[in-house]
Amino acid sequence: MNHQLRRLRRPPPPPRLVRRLTLPQSLHHCHTSPSPPSPSSSSLSLSDPPFKSTILDLIKKQHWSQLKPLLNPPTTPSNFLQELFDSNFPSDAILAFFRWSQLGFQVSHSLQHLCKLLTLLANDKKYSKIRSLLHFSVHCSQPFSISSFFHALVNCSDDFCGNSVIVDMLVLAFVNNGKLDLAVEGFKRAGDYGLKLSVLSCNPMLGGLVKEGKVGTNEFVYREMIRRRVELNLITFNTVINGFCKAGKLSKAGDIVEDMKVWGILPNVVTYNTLIDGFCKKGGAGKMYKADALLKEMVEKGVCPNNITYNVLIDGFFKDDNVVAALRLFKEMQEQQLTPSVLTYNLLIKGLCGEGRIDDALKLRGEMVNLGFEPSVVTYNLIINGYCKKKMLVEARQLFDDILKQGVEINALTFNTLIDAYCKSGKIDEGIALRDLMLTQKVCPSVSTYNCFIGGYFREGNIGAADKLLDEMEEKGLRADLVTYNVRINALCKRGESRKAVRLLDEMSEKGLIPSHITYNTLMAGYCREGNPNAALVVRRRMEKEGKRPNIVSYNVLIKGFCEKGKLEEANAYLNEMLEKGLVPNRTTYDIIREEMMEKGFIPDVDGHLYTDSTKA
Repeated sequence: MNHQLRRLRRPPPPPRLVRRLTLPQSLHHCHTSPSPPSPSSSSLSLSDPPFKSTILDLIKKQHWSQLKPLLNPPTTPSNFLQELFDSNFPSDAILAFFRWSQLGFQVSHSLQHLCKLLTLLANDKKYSKIRSLLHFSVHCSQPFSISSFFHALVNCSDDFCGNSVIVDMLVLAFVNNGKLDLAVEGFKRAGDYGLKLSVLSCNPMLGGLVKEGKVGTNEFVYREMIRRRVELNLITFNTVINGFCKAGKLSKAGDIVEDMKVWGILPNVVTYNTLIDGFCKKGGAGKMYKADALLKEMVEKGVCPNNITYNVLIDGFFKDDNVVAALRLFKEMQEQQLTPSVLTYNLLIKGLCGEGRIDDALKLRGEMVNLGFEPSVVTYNLIINGYCKKKMLVEARQLFDDILKQGVEINALTFNTLIDAYCKSGKIDEGIALRDLMLTQKVCPSVSTYNCFIGGYFREGNIGAADKLLDEMEEKGLRADLVTYNVRINALCKRGESRKAVRLLDEMSEKGLIPSHITYNTLMAGYCREGNPNAALVVRRRMEKEGKRPNIVSYNVLIKGFCEKGKLEEANAYLNEMLEKGLVPNRTTYDIIREEMMEKGFIPDVDGHLYTDSTKA
């Protein structure tokens, strides 16, 4: 006999606590007895057909006010619910009473009663009602343990299919209510009991795990789905690929593509877009070559690129400083009869402004307008930022005033971009005037607004004004963020007070802020400027202990710090360590080697690696 279908021995039914129910006087007329009710006839049992019919009618019509008097001590809602089960009431009626008693009496029914009701609904194939009941139970009822639920369920029924459906919907209810850990626990326990889940619950669970960055659990669930022979679909594979790509595990994402082929499922445009996005953002050296190769592959396989494909690639090439490739893709996109969106134009404008090509960016804005697209506040913020980066503050302010007159709804970022530019140019008074206008426009200054002014005052050496703003922030309930601390640390390091700056790391930890590479690199640079590269190494060890690996900037700081101290061999050792870790030297690295090593007569021992790369730089 199949073990899964073997019927479990049920425990004997519990003693019926309410054999006879007291009928309210208002209901006596519903009884068919022609004689006046005697004292004994006022207590009736649900086994009495007319009385049972009366109760069923009240529940169906939701005449709860007439039913409520029946639930007086010693009868309780739970006792009455058991009577409904024992009297074989329809599942719809039991469900209606179950929900009403929960709300009307604030009762938390037992897991046994919940599972018994779920089983009845499963037997009647009322799946939407199972889904609704489980959602309510997970969202509103008292928390329950997964193990207790499974124990209660198998005690109520040994129906493999019905129990699988119930557990499948339970897992989905946990996912939909943001209780992902319980969903995973339910998934695991379903495997222990041999119950089969479906993609209806597993796919949303995988999606939730991807959003929370739980790549290990995501992979476990995927592998288990295959082992349990859950029928995977395209959404399953795309979700798992997305999780690996977001985590930078691109080789594993490629393995999933191979799994798709085994299952006979072809990658679609979403699959390719996810992989391309992964390479653009996490691909490391040569990432854009691989992303571009994926574009060619999808075209060869008959998968048509869409706007998202091109937007991701255009953004990736701009970030890789390859303007020519980005503009080539934009032209190719138009040749494919794909209409660029506002997002496409914003990416192009952002990239061109980043390269200082403001005139080209303005031409694209004109092209947008001619195509009937209305430039958004994002578009204008990008152009204003481009002007500010080129120190064209007059033009930036003129554009700002123009869009203000046009009625464009400018935001805090619009103001902050211009305020930051004023503060960096030493025009703090103009920045303050802009902040006053900000208040007039009913745009609240943000932490970023304060950071602009704090950085400006620190650059001017006006420590008192900067500290006053820090106090004002706290008074207004604005919490200092990572940028605030980076600005303060940078100011202290530039004043030769790196030891004071290090103490701010502890303050950051107390406030739950995680230092960034910029934070640690600034501290290391501060110590190196003070002629203390060994102290910079202590900061590096702390950075590594916090889970951050040194990046190219970290190594440039250390190499230069040891060079300036005259310790060229140590500097050379860190140069080799950087190369061994696969970090690619940048222009700053080459400048340090030329100025601090080679011009001092020291030839770095790097086995020709640098010279090969420098020809490409």
